[in-house]
Amino acid sequence: MFPARVAPDEAQTRTMPDREFRTEWSWPPTSLLGRLAPPARERMLRMGTGVRYPAERVLMRESETTTFVLVLLAGVVKATGLTGEGRDALLAVRMGGDLVGEFAGVDGRPRSATVTACGPVTARSVTRGEFLDCLRREPEIALAVNAAIITKLRDANDRRVDFAGCDVATRLARVLHQIAMAYGEPSGAGALIRWPITQPELASLAGAAEPTVHRALRRLREIRVISTGYRSVKVEDLARLGAIAYPR
Repeated sequence: MFPARVAPDEAQTRTMPDREFRTEWSWPPTSLLGRLAPPARERMLRMGTGVRYPAERVLMRESETTTFVLVLLAGVVKATGLTGEGRDALLAVRMGGDLVGEFAGVDGRPRSATVTACGPVTARSVTRGEFLDCLRREPEIALAVNAAIITKLRDANDRRVDFAGCDVATRLARVLHQIAMAYGEPSGAGALIRWPITQPELASLAGAAEPTVHRALRRLREIRVISTGYRSVKVEDLARLGAIAYPR
């Protein structure tokens, strides 16, 4: 559906002085920054260094020993893991307002996933020491970070349970519905997912073979539940997609 990733030169990353950053942002209310009260959010945004990454830049790699944490301000990243067969499996998608790299930031162990920018990304890069110090000094932020981590673990467990016994069409509909609800831009009766996701990545999220996902996507397009464009997927009718994803 979309072009394959090509990792660019790391020198393209740009550190930014704080004066270059916007003071107003829009984050989903379900994200870490979206759920924090303004005073705590402002304190969190003072941490670290402002950075901008180009599209397709690998921000952190699975198994590496870096421990910095990224507070995403704008843009979309994807987390992937290497399977036993040597393929990249899409594990999760994160957007502005979310935290990435916090597992290594908390326990100091090697990275559990590779994180790649799906488009231009703006973030705060925070060292492990500063991150842990913030959690110790700021109980409100610590509680929000813990809640965000637990939400990620619950979502992973829910997906395993939800997918048990479901056919591929239902699993794919659930993946698209979850992404649209969490990260889609409202558009009429539907939502626009404005970032690139490949059919192999959808297949890995749905736990299915790529040809089967291709057929399921084609069927959703034929019945006009979704449409696809350049680097985007539009859910034309969230209610219809939800009925397919969670039949009664």
